[in-house]
Amino acid sequence: MEKIKEGKTKTVFDAGNGNILLKFRDDVTGTDDVVDPGANTVIGKIEGKGNASLRLSKHFFELLKKAGIRTHYIDANLDENTMLVRCAKTFGDGMEFVCRLKAAGSFVRRYGRYVKEDQPLDYLVEITLKDDERGDPLINEETLIQLKLMTKDEISQATNLTKKITKLVEEECSNYDLELVDVKFEFGVVDGEIAVIDEISGDNMRVRKNGKPILQKELCEIICGN
Repeated sequence: MEKIKEGKTKTVFDAGNGNILLKFRDDVTGTDDVVDPGANTVIGKIEGKGNASLRLSKHFFELLKKAGIRTHYIDANLDENTMLVRCAKTFGDGMEFVCRLKAAGSFVRRYGRYVKEDQPLDYLVEITLKDDERGDPLINEETLIQLKLMTKDEISQATNLTKKITKLVEEECSNYDLELVDVKFEFGVVDGEIAVIDEISGDNMRVRKNGKPILQKELCEIICGN
């Protein structure tokens, strides 16, 4: 099977027939030796982290399927840490739609003069480019349109989907007494329609229990079981 690329936490293979195989690894990202799923630097490995990411992604993609939301997900092999997905055409080199329920992380670092930590936010959606070298910069709707990265209709569809999916993830987290702080999704075009792609796991969301951050493996144990 031909390797397409090596990402920070996944290896991507061409599975043939228009499909892609994602191999989840145990690599973790962070800053100054502190684990941070939103960071762009790999700082080490945590045994079992890749499998936890895959199990959570399987769980959430199947949840979205039941809700009638299009994704690129086909199947997952938990023994081999792989997920089979449909090939998707990304917008540019990829971008992330971040939905914020509370002010935290980079949002507070940017707007700390005007916002307090943990201040409630009403499903606020921000869009960032996937560009590690430039720190995944924010981009607005007009810029996306003028650079011909997305049309106005595509932005509207992706934004509405982001809010809808966030509410589904929030509801699922609340079933386990977990608080969703923020979450990010990637979108691409699959069979001519916008679909959720990449993964949906602790690498994509900030979750707390009793006010304390929950990392990938613990989140998986709570939601997916042992």
